[in-house]
Amino acid sequence: MAAIDGGNGRPVLVIGGPPTTNGDLHVGHVAGPYVAADVWSRYQRALGRDVVFASGGDDSQTYVTTTAARLGTSPTELITKSWSQIKSTFEAMGIAVDGFAPTDDDYRSTVYDYVNRLHALGKFRLRTVRLPYSEATGTYLVEGLVGGDCPTCLADSRGGICEACGHWIDFDGLLDPWNLLDPSDEVTYREAEILVFPLEEYRERLIAFHEEKASTWRPHLVSLMRELLSKPLPDYPITYPVAWGLPAPFPETPGQTINAWTEGMPASMYCNHYGRLQQGHRPPTTDDAWRAEHDAELVFFVGFDNLFIWALVHVAELMAHEGRYVLPSTILTNEFYELENEKFSTSKGHLVWARDLVADVPRDVARFYLNLSAPEHARTNFSQAVLDKVAGERLVEPWNELGTTLAKLAVDGEPLPVSPGTQARIAAMISRFRHCFELDSFSLSRAADLVVQHTARLRADAQLALTAEPAALPFRAGDLFLQTRALITCVSPILVDVAAQVAGDGEFEPRLSAEAFDVTHTTAFTVPGLSLRTAGADRPADPAVPTSIV
Repeated sequence: MAAIDGGNGRPVLVIGGPPTTNGDLHVGHVAGPYVAADVWSRYQRALGRDVVFASGGDDSQTYVTTTAARLGTSPTELITKSWSQIKSTFEAMGIAVDGFAPTDDDYRSTVYDYVNRLHALGKFRLRTVRLPYSEATGTYLVEGLVGGDCPTCLADSRGGICEACGHWIDFDGLLDPWNLLDPSDEVTYREAEILVFPLEEYRERLIAFHEEKASTWRPHLVSLMRELLSKPLPDYPITYPVAWGLPAPFPETPGQTINAWTEGMPASMYCNHYGRLQQGHRPPTTDDAWRAEHDAELVFFVGFDNLFIWALVHVAELMAHEGRYVLPSTILTNEFYELENEKFSTSKGHLVWARDLVADVPRDVARFYLNLSAPEHARTNFSQAVLDKVAGERLVEPWNELGTTLAKLAVDGEPLPVSPGTQARIAAMISRFRHCFELDSFSLSRAADLVVQHTARLRADAQLALTAEPAALPFRAGDLFLQTRALITCVSPILVDVAAQVAGDGEFEPRLSAEAFDVTHTTAFTVPGLSLRTAGADRPADPAVPTSIV
């Protein structure tokens, strides 16, 4: 297990739910699971833990086919373009996935090994169900191919999961179904024999699992799980009689494909495996890191709208493998992130592409704002005008003033003494940041607020130090430079470019512990400046600034 563990406790496996490859990522996508997963993974590395953070394209979703039809391209061409765009967007945003896995032969083998093992263990059932059907095309309409109203909350929805309430919509459950590709088409129902996964058989184990986690997981997740587990659980489709997707390997369902959501767990295993390969390791199998004997800390970062799959279906699937795999330690959820108080919409053009945001705004500043306005427990809002005002007034201006003032206190090449009480201040600062980054109290918004708080505090102390008596000045300067160095360590999961620049100058302490700063002397260093605009960016004047950041 040395290849995974690294001698620093339990290995850490992080999954950001694989994005559907039907387009690039807009700011709403990035502000949800991916920034959070990146910050937490960076924090774990700052503690010295062995982490693999991975994701990959979700190519089998029916949304790929509907988007391709709308754009007048082929699904394969759309996937190729989208996969490249998403990977580039992750890099542009500083989301440091260890591997963004392709859908290659090893991926497909991992999926088939996973589902064939469950099939061999007798975990699936053959069932006749009623599915929406297009009379015009002679095809079944499932998942992203069919729209209608959710029978639970009555919101406009698609087949499968209602993103508004998070409930599963049974096979023929949509109210007033319509064909997404042709709204004028007559939608009827026809029976089909498919393989299903009987979730009800795992009810008691799922109840026990979720009750054990209830005290530390986010309240909305806990509430939804209790609601869903209070009544009979549905049979979950493993195969569908549709053309798009991986061909189902089961003799009972010839000509059908695997439900795209069923790929979720084996896809995640392969993503982690691919990430290990990029790190230079050579695991014996693609699912090795997830084996129960390795006792990995498995953490999922997903949106609330997908919890039925990730917190019920996938957990039950792992249980069904009869002890082969570890179960998730934490499922960290987010709510929706809106644009100017309306839902992001690609089809309506109401969006900001993440790549465009960081072409205009330096990514440290963009990441700070996305952290500060993170949709942790309720819907929050992205506004370019608010970003400019809040980031400018609370981060960029005070940060740059801190750096300018510290430069006036620097004594080139000479060690600066540190007062005995400085370590206690640093310990308190690190403790608060760590509280924000630990999973049971994880909060990007509070962490970003701490950046504001400590930047303002150190700026005020630095300005006051300029008036100190000459004899006291070295200690005041030493205290400030050491605390600023500790602050940069604390904010390194968020302000990744500032941390990288200081590290390049040899001044960065990568360990997020008070002991790392238990010194009697330190040295001056240059604090990298921040800007509200990427060099060369040209943008028209912003609209009036709203009064709230959420």
